[in-house]
Amino acid sequence: MEQPVQALRGVGAQRAAQLAKLGIHTVQDLLLHYPRGYVDLSHPYEIHAAPLDRPCAVKAQVAKKLGETRVRGGMKLYKAVVEDASGSMELTFFNNPYALEKLDYDIPYLFYGRVEGNLLRRSMSAPVVYPARPDRPFSPIYRLTAGLSAQMLSNLVDQALRCAPALPEVLPQPVRERFGLWELNQAIRAIHHPASDQEVQQARRRLIFEELFTLAVGLGMLKSRARASAAAAMEPHSLQPFYDALPFAPTQAQRRAIQELTEDMCRPTPANRLVQGDVGSGKTLVAAAGAWFAWRSGAQSALMAPTELLAQQHYGTLQALLGGLGMRVALLTGSSTPAQKRQLREALAAGEIDLCIGTHALLTKGVAFRSLGLVITDEQHRFGVNQRAQLQQKGACAHTLVMSATPIPRTLALMVYGELDLSVIDQMPPGRRPVKTYKISSPKRERAFGFIREHLDRGLQAYIVCPLVEGAQEAGLHAAADYVEELSRKYFAGYRLGLLHGRMKAAEKERVMAAFKQGEVQLLVSTTVVEVGVDVPNAVIMLIEDAERFGLSQLHQLRGRVGRGREQSYCILVSDNRSPDTIDRLQMLCRSNSGFEIAEYDLKTRGPGNFLGQEQHGLPRMRIADLSTDLREVEEAQLAAQQLLREDPQVTAPEHAPLRQAVERLIQAVGERPN
Repeated sequence: MEQPVQALRGVGAQRAAQLAKLGIHTVQDLLLHYPRGYVDLSHPYEIHAAPLDRPCAVKAQVAKKLGETRVRGGMKLYKAVVEDASGSMELTFFNNPYALEKLDYDIPYLFYGRVEGNLLRRSMSAPVVYPARPDRPFSPIYRLTAGLSAQMLSNLVDQALRCAPALPEVLPQPVRERFGLWELNQAIRAIHHPASDQEVQQARRRLIFEELFTLAVGLGMLKSRARASAAAAMEPHSLQPFYDALPFAPTQAQRRAIQELTEDMCRPTPANRLVQGDVGSGKTLVAAAGAWFAWRSGAQSALMAPTELLAQQHYGTLQALLGGLGMRVALLTGSSTPAQKRQLREALAAGEIDLCIGTHALLTKGVAFRSLGLVITDEQHRFGVNQRAQLQQKGACAHTLVMSATPIPRTLALMVYGELDLSVIDQMPPGRRPVKTYKISSPKRERAFGFIREHLDRGLQAYIVCPLVEGAQEAGLHAAADYVEELSRKYFAGYRLGLLHGRMKAAEKERVMAAFKQGEVQLLVSTTVVEVGVDVPNAVIMLIEDAERFGLSQLHQLRGRVGRGREQSYCILVSDNRSPDTIDRLQMLCRSNSGFEIAEYDLKTRGPGNFLGQEQHGLPRMRIADLSTDLREVEEAQLAAQQLLREDPQVTAPEHAPLRQAVERLIQAVGERPN
C-alpha cells in the first residue's frame, strides 16, 4: 500500500506530479482520497417532473440534433433536443462537437445537470451523459487539480481497488462491534462505489469515526506522555497573600480555575491546562496567580501573546497586579531595541526577571531562562502546538497554561485541545453591564453617528470597525484608511479621530493605542486588529461596518472591546445584506451576550470547517471528518479512545499495531511523536 502511485498503469512523472498536488503520493493515499460528493443516478426524473435550478438526472432520448452555432468570442455551441413521455428539453454543449456525435437517436440516456426554464420550456447546459442503466447508481465526484480529469482519477481509483492488497484494520474489533461500524475495506469500497445512499452513510460513518478515534487516541497518548515526564513540583503555598493584594474580589469561577492550576503545578508532572472563558471573564487573573505561585517556588514564568498590542497590555495589567508583590515583570517584543533585548536576555538568564511577557520574540534562540517553571500562551487559536512546544523547551518540562477567549463547546474543546486539561470561567466579574447590541441598515447610520457624538461629548470614547484597510477592493465595502478621512470631514469635525490597522508598524500601533487609552483620541477607526484583548474601559460604543463580512464569534470578540467599565455600552452592527442567514446570525448577536451560546449557534449554522479553522489549532488536516459537524462521532470516538487508553495506555498490544502506526503518522503530522 506504500507503493508510489507510479506503480499504477497510466501514471508517469507528469501524472504523479498532478496527483502530488492533491496530497496523493502512494496507492494508499489514492484510496484515502474520498469523494466530496456523488452524482445520484439512482432515481432519474421525467423532463417535466425535474426540479429547477439544482443538479439532477433526467432520463430521455434524442429527438433532434440542431448542429453548431457560433457566438461571440469564438465559442461554438452544439445543441440537441431530447424528449420523453412528459415533454422535451434543449441540451447545450460548449465547444464539444463529439458530445453530439456520440448520442444515438431513439436510445434512452441519463443527462445530469441543472435544469432551467419553466413548465413549458426547459433546458440543460453542459450535461454529463450516462447510459440509461449505469453500472453505478452513484458516480463519485473527486477534488481535482489542473490537468487531471474526473474520468482519469476515477479510473486510477478503480485500478487501486482492484490491484491493491487489503488495508490493515485500524479499529479494534470490540470498538467496531460496540458502535456498529463496518470493516475498513468494506467502507473503502463503498465510499468510492456505493450501491445506495445508505451505503454512503454507513461508509462515511465508519471512516469519520476512525479518523476521530485515531486523533483522540493520539492526543490521549500525548497527554499521558506529558504526565509521565518529570516537572519541578511547586511548593503548596497558600493563595491568600495573592488574593489579599488584589484591588477587587475574584469570582468563584476565577478561584476555581486558579485552584485547579496551582494543584496541577504542585504535582511532579507538567501541568497542561486550558482556561477557557468569555470575553472579559478575567482569564488574565488566572495567569497572574500562576506566575505568582511559580515565583513563590523560585521559578520564572513566560507569557506569549499573539500581538504586540496585547503583549503591551498584559505587561501593564500584570505589572500593576504583581509588581506590588515584589515580582519583577519585563516585556520583550520584536520592536524592542537591540540594547533592550540584550539587557533582557542577560537578566532572564541570570534569573533577575520573574515574569517575561512577549510575542514570538520569546521563541528566538538567544532567549534563555534560568529556571522557567510556567509557560502561558494567550489566545491559543493564534498559535500552533509546535510554537507552544518551542517555548516549553526553554524550561525542562515547564508547566503550561493556555488561555482562550474563543468559546468552544466542551465536547469539541476536549478534541481540539485533547492534550490539555480544561478549566472554564463561566462567570463574569460583578458590576459588568451587558452590552446592548442593535442591527441597523445604512439609512440609519447618520442617526448612529449622532448617538456616538452624544457620548463623545460626555467624555466617553468609541470604536468604528471596518473590514478593509484601504481602497475599494470590493465595491461598497468600508476601508478604514479612507473612511477616517470622510468621518473626520463630514460627521466628526472637531473631534479627535485615530486610525489603527494591521499594516502599521508596531511602534505606530502602540502610539495610537496609547493615545486612545489616555483619551487623546476620542474615536478610533480600526480594522479587526482591535479584536484581541484591547482594554479601554472608557470606550462604550462599537460600531461595526459591513457586519455581515465577519464571523459571529469574531463579532462577539470585537463587541468585547466595550462593556469594560461602569457605563452602559453599545454595539451597533451596520449591514444592508438581506440574506435570511445573515439576518438570523446578526439577530443572534443582538439577543445573546454569551460567547458559549454564540459558539453553539455558530457551530450549528456555519459550513463545514468554518467554525474552527483546524490548521490554526495545530491539528492535522482531516480527510473526511469535520469537527464542527460530526459531533456524534466526536463524542463516541472520545469515549472509545478513553476506554482503550485505560486498557493499553501506550497502544503497545500486538492487536493494536495498525492503530499504533496510524497514530504515529498522525502525531508526526502535528509535529510530535509518542515515546
